[in-house]
Amino acid sequence: MRCLGSAAANYRVQNMGKKLDALFTRKFNTSKFSSLAKLAISRIAILKNRKQVRVSFAKSDVIQLLNLGYQERALLRVEHVIKDQSMADAFDMMEDYIHFLVDRVVQLEKNKECPDELKEAVSSLIFASSRCGECPELQEIRGIFTSRFGKEFAAGAVELRSNCGVNSYIIENLSGRQPSLESRKKLLKGIATENGIILNLVEDDPVVAQENFPCRPPPAAAPPPPPARSSSSSQTFFARRSCTDHREEGNTKT
Repeated sequence: MRCLGSAAANYRVQNMGKKLDALFTRKFNTSKFSSLAKLAISRIAILKNRKQVRVSFAKSDVIQLLNLGYQERALLRVEHVIKDQSMADAFDMMEDYIHFLVDRVVQLEKNKECPDELKEAVSSLIFASSRCGECPELQEIRGIFTSRFGKEFAAGAVELRSNCGVNSYIIENLSGRQPSLESRKKLLKGIATENGIILNLVEDDPVVAQENFPCRPPPAAAPPPPPARSSSSSQTFFARRSCTDHREEGNTKT
């Protein structure tokens, strides 16, 4: 009797646990996710194209400044090229991640914990949604992932906790940090090389500049020093001066 009572109690506990899981764990809404994914892909494509257009305009400005000889101003302008290109690359990665998850939506439905093979895509999109306010659909997708895999999982991606799974490249592109001087110089040199423009930045090491631009004309030679007076000309000058002095003395005596 005791065994039967114990078994019945265990059954009730397990059954209650299943009901609680069903109560607190929401079912993955496949249709809503698919609809949001399509909208997000369309919006991200538009945002990416805008950034690419801005990159193209900024590059044109850089080339024009270089042709006019304003290399220092071009070095400042190239910062916009780097920032806009970074955002365009980030949008490209978001688009790829969404396509990847749409093709594997069955795995999102079946697993209450995020599968390892989907962790990078899910975590990276959650992180991107916290850094990109231009795509509201991405915020809603983040909400679906949060309700499915838990608040701790989502917080780990947003806060970049250890083993969060967020792609390091998308972290870098969405960091918003100022491009370093080295990265700006590198891109500026690349643009100059593509357009056959010779750079002459003040900060450049002349040895490095010569290696990067072998066709650069050599620096203008220094003007030759004035010719030194020969000893004969000096003697002639002093001889004439001596004759003049003698004449002046003779006139004075007379």
